[in-house]
Amino acid sequence: MARRPVLPRLALTAATLVAVTVLVVLAGTIYNTIAQHRRLAEAHVPGAFYKIHGHTMHIYCTGSGEPAIVLDTGLGDDFTSWQKVQPELSKVTRVCSYDRSGFGSSEMTGGPHDADTLSAALHDLVAAAGIRKPFILMGHSIAGIYLRSYASHYEGDLAGLVFVDGATPLQDERVPRSVVAIEEHQRRAMPWQKFLMAIGWYRLRGDCDTVQSGFEAFATIVRAYNCAPSQFDAIEAEIDAEPRSGQETVHAGPFPRLPILIFSRDPASRPPNWPEQVGAANAKVWNIMQEETRQLSPQSRRVIARGSEHYVHVDRPELVIDEVRRFVESIRVKRIPYAEAQPTVTR
Repeated sequence: MARRPVLPRLALTAATLVAVTVLVVLAGTIYNTIAQHRRLAEAHVPGAFYKIHGHTMHIYCTGSGEPAIVLDTGLGDDFTSWQKVQPELSKVTRVCSYDRSGFGSSEMTGGPHDADTLSAALHDLVAAAGIRKPFILMGHSIAGIYLRSYASHYEGDLAGLVFVDGATPLQDERVPRSVVAIEEHQRRAMPWQKFLMAIGWYRLRGDCDTVQSGFEAFATIVRAYNCAPSQFDAIEAEIDAEPRSGQETVHAGPFPRLPILIFSRDPASRPPNWPEQVGAANAKVWNIMQEETRQLSPQSRRVIARGSEHYVHVDRPELVIDEVRRFVESIRVKRIPYAEAQPTVTR
């Protein structure tokens, strides 16, 4: 009996593998999409929604009093990241956390996600939400750059600034090259991670159901946001706009009339997946940049959070609550006890 040619058999096998792969990807995408919609339907996200620059933005306000506090998140985070501190601070004054473009429940906008664009959107959101001015603007990580932009363009809106281990303009030009290499590797991996998320790989592994201790009150919302592939678009947009954001804010300030409170991570803390030497070198430069932030105002105070890593408001919420409460009360009586000449404290 004549044997079938090898090449046609290989072509048939390859075509079968491609067809199976396409079906698996399609099935996984449908599965993840349905699961995502179901999670969002169960979430019942609290707060209000406003059309800003043609796109829906979400904001969640609690408490009452003045000056209000507006909370701006770190890269890839949403309003729930503040839930270890917002309930307690709401006993002191009105507190509003919101989702930047593409994160949480805020729609993704087109165009660049640079500091000036994002601060302009926040300015209009504050007006739409009826937040009384002046207010305190408080931001974590990359939002430290956005705070500088906001203060540059809308200083009259502000009663004070609070940086929570805030990024500084053009910091990648100062941190060790090994750190930049790690960040560049993470950026290159994002399209692949987004693809795996879209086809349900992370959901099948159970990663989408992870809720960090202390955030149980918003567990359904956290789970709804955990595996939303679209949020990778917002992360990529802000990372890609970071050089532009740095150029927009590198000369921002000083703001001598604004009291400023700065929280910084413990320099002894190290990202767990970084080599020890890389972490130590980065911590040294980061500490210098954090200290330089005090120069934005003669009414400044810097607090190093003992034992805390980058998420000071998660690792040391009691410290953030105590310091911010005193910050609010001092602004109310127009008696700021801070002075740039004072030493940085560790608590």
